[in-house]
Amino acid sequence: MQRISDEQRRIRIGCRHLLAPAVRASSPVAVADALVGLHATDAATVFLSVCARLAEPGVASVERCLYEDVSLVRMLSMRNTLFVVSDEMAPRVEAANARAVAAKERRNLLKHLREDGNGLDERWLDEAEKSALAFLDESGPVSGSELAAGVAALRTRITLFPGKKQEAVQGVATRVIRVLAAEGRIRRERPRGSWTSSQFRWALAQPRAEEETAPAQAELALRWLQAYGPGTEGDLKWWTGWGTREVRTALAAVEATEVLLDNGAVAWVAPGDTEPEPEPAPWAALLPALDPSGMGWADRSFHLSAEHRAALFDRSGNIGPTVWWNGEIVGGWAQRGNGELVWRLLTDPGREASSAIEAEASRLAAWVGDARITPRFRTPLERELTS
Repeated sequence: MQRISDEQRRIRIGCRHLLAPAVRASSPVAVADALVGLHATDAATVFLSVCARLAEPGVASVERCLYEDVSLVRMLSMRNTLFVVSDEMAPRVEAANARAVAAKERRNLLKHLREDGNGLDERWLDEAEKSALAFLDESGPVSGSELAAGVAALRTRITLFPGKKQEAVQGVATRVIRVLAAEGRIRRERPRGSWTSSQFRWALAQPRAEEETAPAQAELALRWLQAYGPGTEGDLKWWTGWGTREVRTALAAVEATEVLLDNGAVAWVAPGDTEPEPEPAPWAALLPALDPSGMGWADRSFHLSAEHRAALFDRSGNIGPTVWWNGEIVGGWAQRGNGELVWRLLTDPGREASSAIEAEASRLAAWVGDARITPRFRTPLERELTS
């Protein structure tokens, strides 16, 4: 069994994740495809992840892809998490993950409606959804509150977890909108406010071609191997949210190649993808919270020292803003209230690295401009840097 070293894994990050300057992309869609998908729970992450990998970073090109030509699509998919994928990948991601996520969201909503005890059922939900879609067809993009104001059914309030400690009364609008979005019937449009805002407007979505689940899962596994391989079964299981059987079936379907890692674990790469890659010129990167390069594996020990994890992750396992040098996380960064970018190195990577990191911080500050960035999931080091 061929061995792939940790050094080679870090080289692959620089090249395949488009972080080395020589391989930076010319379009946001190329970035999304290179990484399979971009974490989108935090609206700012999408822009920061893309622009870190663009030869000419800027907000306008990302907004154009998200809201004008819709060549980038937000989907509730892997691990029941919001991702941005290219419109080409969207049908496969829907079949591989999002369809099952949407079905679960619908089941959960119907369960809450039944437990409310006021006669709200599947028929009521169907009529509420039809009314919401008809309103959007006539109105064009509107906020969630505007949609609820225009559709009487969405102003209905239900009791969640009746008789239990967590009992609460909530409006149904947010949950209905979430189901419609998960099923790809509506989509997130340009938000109210700047590109860092998550207060999205909602619009009707174009229907996507339906694909079969098994081939789509195989394709998604292959794309992940090409971007993140080598990775273990546990890594792919964590990233996709699939069960062990689905992971093994997909790996077998694409005829993935087994390799050995430096820690002795057995991992997988795309078929035949075992040759060493040439090392790119030294590179630095400032990547945002939830960036795919930090979230692509369950075991990140090959690019992150265990002693630094507590400073860079929150309690739920979400990574914060990170500083990278040649495929390794060496520190974290933050933006203060006055707009100043600050960072702290958790290890000493040397003078060349320090100069490259400073240059990359200047590059980031130049396109961010007057925008202010506060991660949705804050980590100890990010809080400390901004205090």
